[in-house]
Amino acid sequence: MTYQQAVVVVPAHDEVQHLPLCLKSVVTAAACLPVPVLVVVVLDSCTDDSKQLSGRFGSDVHFVEIEAGNVGAARAAGFSYARSTCGMDSDQSSVWFATTDADSVVDPDWLIRQTASGADMVLGVVRVADWRRYPAAAIRRYLAAYRAKRRPDGHGHVHGANMGFRAEAYWRVGGFANLPNDEDVDLVRRFEEHGYRIDRDARLSVVTSARQIGRAPRGFAAHLRSVQLARQDQV
Repeated sequence: MTYQQAVVVVPAHDEVQHLPLCLKSVVTAAACLPVPVLVVVVLDSCTDDSKQLSGRFGSDVHFVEIEAGNVGAARAAGFSYARSTCGMDSDQSSVWFATTDADSVVDPDWLIRQTASGADMVLGVVRVADWRRYPAAAIRRYLAAYRAKRRPDGHGHVHGANMGFRAEAYWRVGGFANLPNDEDVDLVRRFEEHGYRIDRDARLSVVTSARQIGRAPRGFAAHLRSVQLARQDQV
């Protein structure tokens, strides 16, 4: 499948400290893809200076403000904006959608690997580069549990910070739901129910934050806290 355009959506809630590095990496990945890429940053209920970043990353990076307090709604709003506002409301068959998080950094070949997969959806993994807030035992528990989800078809992880999908398929399954948690898991479930091909690429990795206080109540930060509190014999 040859794609003619791509869209990357980045939801953000008070992420002014992380957004610049995230967007620099996304813009680099976009530049490596030989088709136009629109980046939509969805500022959801922000009370910081995130809005002041608008205009610093080029004309293909759009900032949208909503008041949802909900990561599922934020991701959905970004793709809806791209479809209705940026001349993409007709043929979606040659459009690729991707999404990451504001506290994550993607590799330069992130979009290249996704669009070259031939699948309807691509699910990548995450890696943590800075573990300094965690004791060594907690890090070992996390890594052991993460590796345990390896599967013959790649891996069993679902991360909103590292996923992409065909736009046409995304709209057909109903898009991201208005969920404060597990909006990514819910979308994958509906892709599976519709029989779409999913590529679980264990080599497609993005760097994500190891912060202990996250934006989603049961997001990655909450998972890291639970691993830190778990006893060694519970792993």
